[in-house]
Amino acid sequence: MTLSIIIPVLNEAESLVELHSQIIRVASEQTIELEVIFVDDGSRDGSWQEIERLARFDPRVRGLRFRRNFGKAAALTAGMSCAIGDSICMLDADLQDDPAEIPRFIAKLKEGFDVVNGWKTKRLDPWHKVYPSKVFNWLVGKLTGLKLHDHNCGMKLFKVEVAREIRIYGELHRFIPVLANARGFRVTEIGIHHRARQHGSSKYGIRRFLRGFLDLMTVAFLTGYGQRPQHMLGAIGLVGFGLGFLGLTYLAGVWLLMHVIPVWPPEPIGNRPMLAYSIASTLLGAQAISLGLLAELIVHYSSRTTDSYSIAEETTRA
Repeated sequence: MTLSIIIPVLNEAESLVELHSQIIRVASEQTIELEVIFVDDGSRDGSWQEIERLARFDPRVRGLRFRRNFGKAAALTAGMSCAIGDSICMLDADLQDDPAEIPRFIAKLKEGFDVVNGWKTKRLDPWHKVYPSKVFNWLVGKLTGLKLHDHNCGMKLFKVEVAREIRIYGELHRFIPVLANARGFRVTEIGIHHRARQHGSSKYGIRRFLRGFLDLMTVAFLTGYGQRPQHMLGAIGLVGFGLGFLGLTYLAGVWLLMHVIPVWPPEPIGNRPMLAYSIASTLLGAQAISLGLLAELIVHYSSRTTDSYSIAEETTRA
C-alpha cells in the first residue's frame, strides 16, 4: 500500500518540521511507502518557506501553495487531485493529531473498510469547543443515519476510490464519511490519541459552527434527496397546497351557506384571517412543487456527467 498524507497548512510554520519528522519516523519503523503533500492555504507566517525546505531535503515531500486562503476543503481537494497513493490520509498540521496512529488506521482499512474516521476519545480542547461538537455530532447522526463519535476529526484514512467519487467544497470535508457512506462505502471509526495544541491558535469560532450546521443541512439533502429532490420539495408543496385548498373549500362552503342557502347571517368572507392563510399556503405549496420540478430537470441533465451509482468491482474478461 502506498500512502498519500495530505496536510492543509494555514500559519503552521512552527510545527511543520516536527510533524514531518514524526511522520518519517513512523514510516521508517513500519516500512510504509508514502508521500507527504503539504498544501499551504494562504499562510502569512513563513509556512511555505518551511515546506520548500522540507521538499528540497526529502523527495517524499511535495508542496502546493494557494494564492490566498481558499479553505480546508479546497486544500484537501487539491492534494487529492495530485496524490499517487492507493489510500489517502488526512492530517492536521497543528500536531494535535498523532502520526503514530497511522499504522492502526492502515490495519483497520485492511479489515475491509473503505473509510476509517478518527475519534478523539479524550479531547484536549476547551469546553466551548467540545460541547458544541458533541451536539453537532449527534445532529449529524440523526439527520444522515451515520452515527460516529467525531465526524469533525481531522485525522481520516480512506481509499483513493473514495476520493474519486465524492466532491467536497465549502466545508464539506468534515462530512467525508457521510458522503462516502451514501455512496455505499464501508465506514468505521477508531479511538485515537489527541494531543494538546503546542503552536498557533485554533481556527474554531461561532461562525465556523454556524457554517457547519448549514453544511449539515446541505449534506442531509444531498445524501437523502440529491437524486430525487421532488420527493422532499414536492411533499412539502403538497402539504401546503392541500392545507390551503382545504381552507378555501371550507370558506367556499361557508359563503354558500350565508349567501346561496341562507342558513347563517351574511358577513364578508374577506374579513376572515383563514382566507389570507389559505391563499398563502396554496401559493407556497405550488411554488415548492414548481421548485421540485426544476430541481428534477437539473438532476436529469447533470446526471449525464455524474453517475448516481458506485461500482465496487468489475469482472475481468476471459
